[in-house]
Order: sequence, then C-alpha cells, then structure tokens
Amino acid sequence: MRRMNEIYKPGAPGLVAAHTEYVKEVAYRINQRQDQQLLQHLQKWFQVDLKAAGVEPDEEMYALMIRASLNRDDERRGRTVRRYVNLSKEDGLYDETIKLLDSHAQARVASFFNEISPEDTFIEHQDESYEVLRNIEDNSSLGLEVRSMQQKGPGLATLKRSLVPLTNPTVESALLSQTANHLNLETLGDELASLANASPSECLQARQRRLESHTLTAAIDRWRTEHEHLLSIGVNSSLSSSTIGAMMWKWHEELVPAIKEDIRKSRESEKRVQKNKLDADHLAWSPYLEYLSPEKISAITILQAMKLTTTDGVDESGVRTHRVVEAIGSGIQTESISERIKRSKEQSGRKGVEALVKRRAKRDSLSQLLRNSESDVFDKLDWGIATRVRLGAALLSHLIDIAKVQVSRRAPDSAREVQESHPCFMHSYQYDRGKRVGIVRLNSAVWEKLSRSPVGSALAKYLPMVAEPRPWTNFMEGGFLEHHLPVVRITTKDIQSRKYAITASANGDMDQVFAGLDVLSKTPWKINRFVFDVMLQAWNTGKAFAKIPPEEPPPGNPPEPPPASDMRERMRWMRSVRDFENHKSSLRSQRCFQNFQMEVARAYLNETFYFPHNCDFRGRAYPMVPFLNHMGADNARGLLKFAEGKELTASGLWWLKIHLANVFGYDKASLEERVKFADEHRADIYDSVKHPLDGNRWWLTAEDPWQCLATCRELQNAFDLPDPTKYVCSLAIHQDGSCNGLQHYAALGGDIAGARQVNLEPGARPSDIYTAVAELVKADIAKEAAQGKPLAAYLDGKVTRKVVKQTVMTNVYGVTFIGARRQVRKQLDDLIESFPETPQVNKLLASPYIARKIFIALATMFNGAHDIQFWLTDCAGRIAESMAPEQVDTIQRAAGEEKPPKEFKKLSLRSKAASELNSFKSTVIWTTPLKMPVVQPYRKHSIRQVQTSLQNLNIVARSAADPVDKAKQLQAFPPNFIHSLDATHMFLTALKCNEVGLTFAAIHDSFWTHAGDVDTMNRIIRDAFIRMHSEDIIGRLAAEFKARYKDHMHLASVHAETPVARQIVAWRRNDGWLTPAGFTAAGRKTTLEARKTQELLLERRRQQLLASRDPKERAEGKKMMTPARIYEEARSEKALAPPEIRTATIGGLGSTTSSGATRATKLKANVQLEVGDPNNAEKVQLVKSDEADAPLIAAQDDGLPETDAEADEAVAEINEDKDEAEAENGDLDADSNSPARRRQAANKKRRKAYVAKKVWVWLPLTFPPVPKKGEFDVTRLKDSQYFFS
Repeated sequence: MRRMNEIYKPGAPGLVAAHTEYVKEVAYRINQRQDQQLLQHLQKWFQVDLKAAGVEPDEEMYALMIRASLNRDDERRGRTVRRYVNLSKEDGLYDETIKLLDSHAQARVASFFNEISPEDTFIEHQDESYEVLRNIEDNSSLGLEVRSMQQKGPGLATLKRSLVPLTNPTVESALLSQTANHLNLETLGDELASLANASPSECLQARQRRLESHTLTAAIDRWRTEHEHLLSIGVNSSLSSSTIGAMMWKWHEELVPAIKEDIRKSRESEKRVQKNKLDADHLAWSPYLEYLSPEKISAITILQAMKLTTTDGVDESGVRTHRVVEAIGSGIQTESISERIKRSKEQSGRKGVEALVKRRAKRDSLSQLLRNSESDVFDKLDWGIATRVRLGAALLSHLIDIAKVQVSRRAPDSAREVQESHPCFMHSYQYDRGKRVGIVRLNSAVWEKLSRSPVGSALAKYLPMVAEPRPWTNFMEGGFLEHHLPVVRITTKDIQSRKYAITASANGDMDQVFAGLDVLSKTPWKINRFVFDVMLQAWNTGKAFAKIPPEEPPPGNPPEPPPASDMRERMRWMRSVRDFENHKSSLRSQRCFQNFQMEVARAYLNETFYFPHNCDFRGRAYPMVPFLNHMGADNARGLLKFAEGKELTASGLWWLKIHLANVFGYDKASLEERVKFADEHRADIYDSVKHPLDGNRWWLTAEDPWQCLATCRELQNAFDLPDPTKYVCSLAIHQDGSCNGLQHYAALGGDIAGARQVNLEPGARPSDIYTAVAELVKADIAKEAAQGKPLAAYLDGKVTRKVVKQTVMTNVYGVTFIGARRQVRKQLDDLIESFPETPQVNKLLASPYIARKIFIALATMFNGAHDIQFWLTDCAGRIAESMAPEQVDTIQRAAGEEKPPKEFKKLSLRSKAASELNSFKSTVIWTTPLKMPVVQPYRKHSIRQVQTSLQNLNIVARSAADPVDKAKQLQAFPPNFIHSLDATHMFLTALKCNEVGLTFAAIHDSFWTHAGDVDTMNRIIRDAFIRMHSEDIIGRLAAEFKARYKDHMHLASVHAETPVARQIVAWRRNDGWLTPAGFTAAGRKTTLEARKTQELLLERRRQQLLASRDPKERAEGKKMMTPARIYEEARSEKALAPPEIRTATIGGLGSTTSSGATRATKLKANVQLEVGDPNNAEKVQLVKSDEADAPLIAAQDDGLPETDAEADEAVAEINEDKDEAEAENGDLDADSNSPARRRQAANKKRRKAYVAKKVWVWLPLTFPPVPKKGEFDVTRLKDSQYFFS
C-alpha cells in the first residue's frame, strides 16, 4: 500500500479502491480475532496514512471502521464508535453508513449515543487525538512499544510528544497548524513543494530546522487551535473539560494585555522628570519587556512556569519561588540574545545590536546596568540577576492572577455538581530547616489534565540532529541550526570566564578548538538495530537484565530486630534500612532515565543522526544532547554505531577481536592474548548472537555486556563470510589511555619509573598502575605482618586492585588524605563483610593505614610528577592570595591615601578599604596549547535580598568582583590543568584524523574509529602526544604567569622561627609605629587591617620608585626599608610557609616545601612489579631525605591533617565515626574524654599552633622555580603499543 501511495496520484480511483480493500481485510481479521493491536494499527492507518495518500473515506470505509471499533475491549469503545459516526455526519455520509451496518450493530451504536453532552463529546475527541499520538509508529518499527516506567510528572509523555516528528513528520506538520483529528495536508504540501528541487542535505536541514525553530510560535499556535476547536463545537474553553492547550491559550490572551500595560506604564514613568519610588521600582525591570514581543514574553512565562512546576514540583511540596522567577527572567534574556543575534545578521554585523543597546542605555534603569559592559555585544545584553528576578516575579505574579482552572465539586446541599474557578498556580510559604521560604505549587486539577494531554515543549532542541550540525564560527554560532547555545559551557553567573571566551572567539584564538568540535559533531551515527531488538525484548519483561534495573524494586525491607535487642543491633538495622532505600531509589532513577534512552533510540531507528558538541571551560568536549549519546553508560554505547561502515582488512579484524576482549574485561593481557581470547570463544560468540536471551548467555558475564553483544554480532557477520577481512564493519573501536592523567604527569615530570607504569615506555606486556600500587601496598603490609603488627597481620593478603584503584585515580586530581581514607573504607566495606572491632584492628584504623601506603607507593613511582603537581598547587595558592594593581588603587583611594605616607600616622581604615583588603579577587587563568583561555570560576558569592511584587527574595549575587574561593582555586588547579592538556591532545588527534579521512569520536581519553583505521589512529595519537610534550609546557606556563600577574602583590607568610621572620617583627617594633602590645608609639591602638593596608601601600610606593626612570626616585626606592626588602635580602625561599589550604599531591599526604622535597623512597628505574611477587618491597630503594625535609616526612607519616580545611573535614568524619562506634557499643553519651574527642582537641590545638607560627608579609608576586625535569624521553612512547590500546 505504501508503494502504491508513491506510484499513484492522491485521489486516484485505483488507489481509493486499494485502500478500501485493505481496510476491509484488516477489519475482517479484527472481527474474527478481536486483535487489539491490529485495531490500533487500523485506527492509525485511517488517521494518518489514508489522508496522507489523499483518499477520502466513503460510507463503506466508515462502516468498516465502526464495525471494527465495536470489538474494542476497554472503556473507550463507545467514544471511538461515536467519533467515527460523527465523522461520517461531517462528510454527509451518515445515512449511507448506518444502512451498511447490520441491525445488531445499529442497536449497539444507538446505545452509545444516549445522554451525551457536548462537553463529553469534546473529551472523547481529545482522548482519541492523544491516543493516536501515543500509538504513532514509524512504518518500519510498527509494534515496537517500549514499556513505560511510571514516573513523576509528564516528562516521559513530553519526550514522546517531542519525538513525534521523527516517527511521523506528517503528523507533526499538521499539529503545528491544527489538531490531530483534522489534518490539513495543504500547508505541508506547499512546504514540501518548495523543497522539490533541493539537495538531500538541504532537505535534511529543512527537516532539522522544523524540529528546532518556532518553538514559542508553535506553542501559541497549538493553544489557539485547541481553543478555536472548542468554540467550533460549542464548548467554552474555560470549562473544566478543556484541554491544557486551550487553557493556556486563555492565559496567553489575558497575559499579553497585562504585559502591554506594564510597557505603557514604563514609558510613562520614563517621561516623568521627578520620579517617585514606584517609578524607580517599576523602571528596575519593566524596560526589559521591550526586548521581545509581548506574545513571546507571555509564551516564555507560561512554558517556564509549567516546566518548573511539573518537573521540580511534582509532589505537594512544590518548587521554590526563586527558582521559578529566575527561570522566567533567564528564559526571556536568553531569547532576547537569540533575537538580537538573528537581527544583527540582517543588518551590518553588530551594528544593529549596538544601536539597540545605545537606545536602551539612555534609560535611567538600563544605563546603571549597561554602562560598564565590556568585550562584546553579549555582555551588553546581560541584565544581572536582580533584574531577571524582578522581571520574572512581576510576570509570575500576573500569571498567578490570570491563570484559572475550572474544578467540579458536589454542592453540599444537593447531589448536583457545581463549577468553581480556582487558581492554577498557588503561591504560599512553608518552613524548611527553620527558614520561611516561598513556594509555588500547581493545582491538582491541572495535574489531571496533564496526564491526558501533556504540554508541548522544546525538547526537540536537545535531541540528536538529523542534519549535520553547523560549524562553529563564534561564541554563539554553531551546533544546532536554529537554537543558539554557547560553544563553551559557561553559565551567565561566570562573568569573567564568559568574557575571556567571547574575546578569544572574536580574536580567532579558539579556531582550532572550533575545528576540533566540528570534527566530533559531523560524525554520523545510527542505532544498532540488532542490539536494540534484544534490549527492547529484555526491557519489556520489566526484570533486571544486563545492567537494566528491574521495573519493580526488590520487595521488603531488612527485618527489624526485636524490641528487646540492644542499641548496637538497632543502629545497624537503621543503617541497613537507609542503604536499602537508597538502593531502591537509585534503581528507579536509572530505569527512568533508561526509559528516556529507549524512547529516543526507538524514534531514531531508521535515522542517520549527529551529536553536536561544545566544551567546558577547560576545553573538554561534550555532546549537547543529554539523553542518548556515546558518552553514556554501556547500554547507550551498545545501541550506537557509525552510520557508515568500512571494510575490516586484516588489521581491522585483529582489532575487532581485541575490542571484544577489552569490553569483556580481559584488557590487562597482551594484545596477542586478547586476540587468542576471541578465537577461543568463537562458539560463545555465535551462541550470543543467535540466542542472546535463551542461550548460554556468555555475553552477560562481560564487564560491558551490551557492547560485548554488539561486537559479537560484528564478529559473527565477519566469520560468516568466505573472507572475513572483506566485511564492512560500522562498529566503533575504542583505544583508551592508561590512567591518562598520570600519563600527562609522567611526561611533564620526565619520570622514567612512572612512565613505565602508565605505558609511556615500550614493553612486552601492558603495565597496570593500579595493580602495581596494589602490589607495593601488599608487599609492605606483608613485611609489617612478619614483624608481628596485628593490623598488618589481619590485612595481609586482603588488599586487592579494586581497593586501591579509586584512590590512585583520584590522587592524580588532588584528592585529600581524608578523601582517600573514605574511599578505602568504602572498598573495605564491600570486600570484608565482618571486620573486627578491637582496639588494635578495626576499620577506623585500617582505612588510613592503607591510604597512607597507597600514597607512599605512588611517591615511589612518580618523583617528577609529584614536584610538578606541588608546583601547580603552590602557584595557585600565591595567585589566590594576591591583589591586582587595580585593586591596590581601590584600597589606596578608599583609605584616603592619594600619596602613600612617608611615616605611619593615619591608622583609621574605611569600611570599603577593609572589605577590599580582605577580598582576594585574582583567579587562576592560563592558556592551553591550542590558545584557549581557561579561567577558573570559583568565587565566593554573596546573598542579597531583592524586593519584588511577589515576595522578598534572597538571591545569590555573582560578579567578577567577588572574592575568589581560595580553597577551590588551589585544589582545582592541578586537575583542571591536566584536563586542559588531555582536551588538547584529543583535539590534535581529532584534527589529524579528519585530515587523513578517518571517522573519529572521543570520550576525553578514549578515542574511537573504524576497526580498519585503528593502526592509523594509533600513530596519530602518539604523534600528537609527543608533539605536545616535546615543548616546555610547564616553562611556558611559568612565563605566562609571570606576564599575566605582573605587578600583583602577594600576601605571603613566612615561618615565625626563621631569621627573616624575626627581622620583620623587629623592624615593625623598632620602626616606631608598633609596640609589642599592638599600640603605636603614641599609645593609639591599631588594627590588623590598618597595619596590612599601611605596609601594602608602603611596598607599593617602593616598587613604583624602583621602576621609575628618574635616578633620584630609584635611589629613594633603594633606601626604603620594608618587610619585602628584608625578605629579598635574605633570599630564603624555604622560609615561605605553604598555603593554609593544601591538597595531597601525587604520593604526598600534604604539601612539601616550595623547592620540592625529595621523598623517602622511590622506585628503581625500569623495574617491573610482578603480581604476587614477595620481593616487590625490595625493588623500592631508600633514598636519604634532605635534612631540611625530614620533619615534614615524619609529619606526613602520622596521617594527621595539617590545614584548617583538612582538620575541619577530619573532625566531621571523626565525629561521625565516634557516633557510630559508640552507638554500636550502646554508649550514646558524648564522652568528652573519648578517643575521638581527644583527637579532635589535638587537631584544633595543632591547627592553632600552625597558624600562630607564621608572619605575614606583602611581596611582589613571584613564582617558585620550575621543578627540574627527569630524563624520560617522551619520543619513546612512539613504540609503545600499550600507550593507548
């Protein structure tokens, strides 16, 4: 029938007859079998395919549809019959249709029309309409139903609604103009006619644009259509029987005039010369209403309010008011920016937007916000959080007043039903953790309507693209065809990061990053139909299968102990109940999300699609589509394959077998052993493909079962050919780095031993860093067990690779010792069911014991990497505690010191100066090898109260002038720097692969291509890494820091017991302005802020004099004595105290000295650690530590925290451990003499002593010397086959 539709013209007599015969045959089978699925197919055929072919139903066809509908076995049978009868009336065929029915059928039809009101008729009409939408299937996937997981809110229904254009574009085009029951193909025909002579790519682009564009306009059109249809059948859309769409149209009709009235009042307020408080309050937000049309503002307000209250407010608690108002304000700002971008294209570049901004800047309310805008037009459209909140609150207030829903209830004095008008959105207050917060809730009557007719949404914007994404050309231009998203994932709150990214894009510095993202984005994908069919069959059982959680969570809870049981047993039960509930919640969340993925995969079964990419602030690339992409879990990756296949070749077949071993989990063997593994399991491969669900299920034992099944299918297809190397394979083959972060560190530090452990050094077998660390830890524990230590004796032989893996992995990225201890403890909980609880052997002692040995083991392998990581941390600490020249100027003006004094006389300090003095605002910024600027966004934000028409809101006010979060700046810099390097490596590889014609995809440090191209990609991967690390990356970074932070002042600390510290203290006492008691020589009390300000300005003056071209001024500067000069003359870099907030470096429990301390042990070069070798401990050679560093090593070995942050974290965990331990022992009283309390007191005392043993001093910001690089030659990895494998 579908082929005939393509051959015959619409309405051709032969085509009408064929359709009639088809409907007659299907209806006959339905009457014989009562087949409900076939009945749904027939209804869909009548609604969609029949009209698409231009066939007008005749009386015979209506009679067949009525007779078939009488076999429906649910409550909608009467509605369906009435609907076809009414359609025959509309076509003037009612009498002829009824005559074709037998007397029994006529009687049944008549019974369905008794006492039916117009409102009931409309309800039936809408139910049938949405039933059709739910049952729409792609022609090739008819009957492929995904079993739905019951979820809160209409999210799944909304997703299905967004997928309709992919399963049936005809219906979607019709829905944009009319309801589903009155399809008008004329407008669609005009659209298709305009594309008759278009190329295939242009047709795909037109289809993609239709998916993305006109979201707001389409929403308004749908609301209007439903409203007009209500009126056409005599039903008022304000009645309770109306649909959500019709109701929203009524809201829209009333909200638009309210917005226009706000604009009118705004203009009148602007004209007044003398503005009162009401004018000022109104002008704070109302002028921004003119950036968009009132119709679009109304649609955004309604959609955002519905979205937030139906997704985040799915229970009775509702959603907080500030979230709704900020979402509305942000939505309007985002749409405004998108509109300005489109308009600017129609004019000359940016001139249109610049002119608009200049006009708006004339207004009092806007000039305040826009006068300091910088760098680009996008900044000039940044309204600020306060404005967005006020604007959103005003619009939400209008919507609450306008939006009503009709609710039916029974009158108390009679049985009759009455209609009442209730607000759709309810604003109220409730207490949360002792605080009174505003809440917005959705009326329960609206929820009932949503269950029948979900609201259309903009989800199509975030689905995989059916056309090739746009190349990136600037900050907001690329990816989706119509939807504008930034190339760098920076929120509007990260102001400084956004400005750097916009400027770099405009200057062309991001061109290579753009090109790399384009390579990733243009890779075409398809759904693996074989895997999907197996997954769908397993999914629809509702049972747990291959990492698919069950539909129903495990029943029951852990049995409650008897009431007479002791407190320790009850505490254990409570913890087990909590863990059980968390486990059930996790399973439910996973299945709900996988439900979304299955629906998306079903919709794209016959599509070629693309994943547009952008990147985060470090340059790491991510797909812009959230539900189904290749960065997902095993089930998502198993569903995907390249759209285009390539011949395997002999090399490709070899790599396809290796890929099977890798996804199975046999990836620590040599490449030859992995190939042999695949050959030995050929029978299992065939059984897995032919009988995936009812065979021996070998593939289910794999580490990644769905990817294993996909690989088995490809291997079987290849094996079935006479020449397997000729098979055209479309599976993506992965090449993964060996702990990629450590690979970069080993290359940066030149570690010979470390390079071997992460496969930079060529070897006959792959090295595994996790196994190597585990072997060192086991050997050390065995050695101590032989010495009779009870804890070591118990742990001897129990430490596995899994115990150390997470700590080794995260140690690269600056995990603290406290965090490592928690990681080890979690693994011990999983590994050892019943751990002894004695004073000498217990989990509280075992976890830090093992964590410390992991750190020491890493230190033996990565000597240079340790120094590099500490150098990065030290630099970040200095930057985060420095002030830019502009900030010093502010302090000088605020303190009233136009010229720094020659003598210290002025001791008062204004509040602004004090605030500036305590606010370090310099963030860590660097440039990647691809010229992308990276700005760490970690700042402390302030809370401010904004008065709105709805309520007073406490909002987070962020700006580039906020003080930096020193802890996050310092802790995040090493991992972020390494992430920026691995992103650079990926982009370099992507660009070269594209240049030589390879299909390429990537997940950070996992690179994918066709099996036949793996050898070529491997050469490119190694060349790109060598190219990067052949340059002096750390030296270039040091030079950049020196230039970027020139003239910054650093508030440093020196150890109080050092000679330089004693000289500084003596100078302060002998200078005449400070006595030991903290008073001036004149007896006036001074403050710490005043002293810091005076010394800062004094040192600033000295530096200016020294930099002067006037010889007299330079001579004056040389004569000045300041603490900084004392420090410079001492030339004691080791006297500097490390930052109070420190992170654990590779192999270190805290910080070393700034010069880079040598560790107590290291691994002999070119030594391979063998699994289970008792001599592993002997392979570690002791190194005599530097005498100056000996106390530090001893301090590290005790495992105690040395900083404020670590001490606070330790105290929190100790308290938690103490509570659990004492509860299990039946002692719930907080014993101040308990070991935990004594440790806590000791930590506090130690922390205070640490802080007291420092002397502050202002110094020109300098950076420590770059650590000396080791002797490893990075070019050697060119011959390492396990570098990426």
